[in-house]
Amino acid sequence: MKPVEFENGAVAIDASVIAEGLGIALPLFREQMRAGKITGLSERGVDADSGRYRLTFFSEHRRFRVVVDEAGAILQRSALDFGDAPLPKSIRKPGG
Repeated sequence: MKPVEFENGAVAIDASVIAEGLGIALPLFREQMRAGKITGLSERGVDADSGRYRLTFFSEHRRFRVVVDEAGAILQRSALDFGDAPLPKSIRKPGG
């Protein structure tokens, strides 16, 4: 699997990419996903950002975001780490 793929309108991203971005081991990432402790948000670009997608993932203390093109190529990665503090609610909103 490529790091990011599109199929039937759904976006699939390799779990190891997200785990690395959130700074946690892959087995812990999978465990936290199943427990609902890691959530995600997908946004489709419009106007100047048409053809791009922003995929954002949230853990208790960190936000990881990737911007990809229509072919699934990762164009940008970024992470916000709040250390021991929980993520502010405003960070979990689209475009935040």
